[in-house]
Amino acid sequence: MFQWIKSLVFMTQAYIMMLVIGLAYAPYAIFSRHGARAACKCYCVWIFWTARWMIGLRTEFRGTPPSGEVIIAAKHQSFLDIMMIFYASPAAKFIMKREILWTPVIGLYAKRLGCVPVVRGKRGAAISKMVRDVEAGHTEAGQLIIYSQGTRVAPGAKLPYKVGTGVLYKQLNQPCAPVATNCGVFWPRTGVIRRPGLAVVEFLPHIEQGLDRDVFMVQLEDVVETNSNRLMRDAGFDVS
Repeated sequence: MFQWIKSLVFMTQAYIMMLVIGLAYAPYAIFSRHGARAACKCYCVWIFWTARWMIGLRTEFRGTPPSGEVIIAAKHQSFLDIMMIFYASPAAKFIMKREILWTPVIGLYAKRLGCVPVVRGKRGAAISKMVRDVEAGHTEAGQLIIYSQGTRVAPGAKLPYKVGTGVLYKQLNQPCAPVATNCGVFWPRTGVIRRPGLAVVEFLPHIEQGLDRDVFMVQLEDVVETNSNRLMRDAGFDVS
């Protein structure tokens, strides 16, 4: 019960500080993508710091975050892994649900960061547009983050990997940086409770460009799932 109360206080201040930091940086962010990125990273630091002393949740980064143009294909379990991957990446932008663009504060910053909105049911069209924009130089170079399962997946749950990541991999002809995590063990998809422990995001060795799409998808799923299961087991979660 005490952890639930601490979690409620933590989440309340997290939403308040999202508004405070978002508004404080807004004049800078509106005119500068660097300003938008600085605001988001400031918020990440605040969350990591307050999570440590308010609810006993520590964060750890493993592996080497990519710095060049690369596709980051990540396991997605909670809002925490979004923040951790973004914070560790020099120039990250996300493929995300179009509805997020209309979310207060988050929507503004998503637009300024160059995130790519995807209409549900029209993912193929959105990917094609994104590829055209990249080739035409309309988007800033950086790390494109995609969640290959398309949504948050609870620890232990099974959800197929969607082919969109493979399409991007082939059309952009960029290497892919797989990312594993155990964040969902401590920061669930739903509910208030946030558990103490060590949340890890691990950047795995690149999958170089040039593989057949189907071969790439099999390799991606194997490496991300295997390493995410390892991290969850290390956190005391029974993946079976």
